[in-house]
Amino acid sequence: MKLDKLNLNGKKDSIEVLDKIFSAKVNKKLISNVLYKTNANYKGRHAKTKQQNEVSGPTSKIYAQKGTGNARHASRKAPIFVGGGVAHGPKGELAYKKRKLNKSEKKESIASLISEKKINNKLIVFSDFNSVIKKTKEMNVIVNKFELTNSLIILDKSSKEKIEKSIRNIPNIKVTDVNHFSAFDIVKFKKIVFTESSIKELEKRYA
Repeated sequence: MKLDKLNLNGKKDSIEVLDKIFSAKVNKKLISNVLYKTNANYKGRHAKTKQQNEVSGPTSKIYAQKGTGNARHASRKAPIFVGGGVAHGPKGELAYKKRKLNKSEKKESIASLISEKKINNKLIVFSDFNSVIKKTKEMNVIVNKFELTNSLIILDKSSKEKIEKSIRNIPNIKVTDVNHFSAFDIVKFKKIVFTESSIKELEKRYA
């Protein structure tokens, strides 16, 4: 299939792309599953309390089992004592399982989301950036001209080097490459933008 390709002057051309990625079946159930796993794996699980076996100190009984008239107790490390272990507290990052995301799931979800953006006319393809854009003011003109506010911009290496400095201070825009974006990024932003070379790289990686 063919997609429209724009240059910075607004002139249209076309580019041949793979149906497998840009005209795939939109699988909502798969997308939901992948987003759930991705979001769960992003969460930091840093909080941790010491369990009874992790508290330092003697493990001897605090007094005899019988004959004192008091309740039976073991060591001072029990959760009911001040300075003892914490029962059922957070256990830190290592105690939680990472939800496995298969390669096939990732590829199919990316294709589904990109196809959905195309159906909703939220997909834009530019020619590769040939000249360096140094000033944010210049880049802002391009962003406003093509209505790129709230966009995920996926660039090839050469184009990224030419515009990254001028676009990084513009809010609600994320600039990345084919190797560093996720399904969560595509959902987060209203539009998705590619360059001609980044599409070729995407096809090699996800086809």
